[in-house]
Amino acid sequence: EMENILVCSQTSNSSCLKEIRSTAINVMLYILLLTGILITVCGNLVVIISISHFKHLHTPTNLLVLSMAVADFLLGLFVMPFSMIRSVETCWYFGDTFCFFHLLFASILISVSLSNLVLIAIDRYFAVCEPLLYSTKITVNLIQILILLTWFLSPSYTLALGYFNGNFDNADALNACLGECLVIVSESWGIIDIIINFVFPCSTIITLYIKIFTVARRHARLINVFTEKNVEKYKMSKQSERKAAKTLGIVVFSFLFCWVPYYIWTLVEGNVNVLYFLGFIVYLNSAMNPIIYALFYPWFKKSVKLIITLRICNPDSSLISL
Repeated sequence: EMENILVCSQTSNSSCLKEIRSTAINVMLYILLLTGILITVCGNLVVIISISHFKHLHTPTNLLVLSMAVADFLLGLFVMPFSMIRSVETCWYFGDTFCFFHLLFASILISVSLSNLVLIAIDRYFAVCEPLLYSTKITVNLIQILILLTWFLSPSYTLALGYFNGNFDNADALNACLGECLVIVSESWGIIDIIINFVFPCSTIITLYIKIFTVARRHARLINVFTEKNVEKYKMSKQSERKAAKTLGIVVFSFLFCWVPYYIWTLVEGNVNVLYFLGFIVYLNSAMNPIIYALFYPWFKKSVKLIITLRICNPDSSLISL
């Protein structure tokens, strides 16, 4: 009887073991993770509506934020609910085929989100470190092209990885036991994926932000040397750029905070249920970005008020300056 209780499916001899928790703990986990899902969906939806609707927010940086918010919104809507159930129940109840497409869709969206983070770091680098070049070269049209490339190349990479790793040939037999939902990646492809999808972008982002904060600090010292009368406009502009860089730097830090434990646990091949939970923490990174915007971006708070009060439906509301 105990064996039946400890497996994901009592009708299969190849079922995975099920971790037993108290009902109270499961309820607390469901409340916690469901809250994360609601923040992810609603928060990123506010970002999407705000940047799409208000022309004042149609800047190169905000278009990249919009692209990332779309990826995070889709992740919260279509991926996180199923991952929540798997994390709490410690069993996958939706079949191998759905598991394959679930993980494929999650990988694509995470890759898009990460690619946008890299582009945001590059955008902030040019804005702070090369302001003259930024104003002439980094245009809305260029950013739109880069966003389209991101949404094309990320799925292409994920599909190519799955194809060459042999996952498409065995989509219905990914897991060692019934109730598991993991894509088995060969050691060579696993190393390649970690380098392409984590090490390279993260090292690029960290390097750029170190450069950004170095230049921002130098700008602050220069501003203190000049008289307030001559540089007031310049000072306000640079303060705005530094604040944006600082905010997006916090976004990057939260990304690393959520991702590093997952990759470390993957490399040490630890307990699979811990890996599933850390995987959900990775998804919760999509909920953290809107919270950061709410704390640091005045336009986010104003947009929430306009959306809740339905003033966004008024004629010419898109022209409101936030």
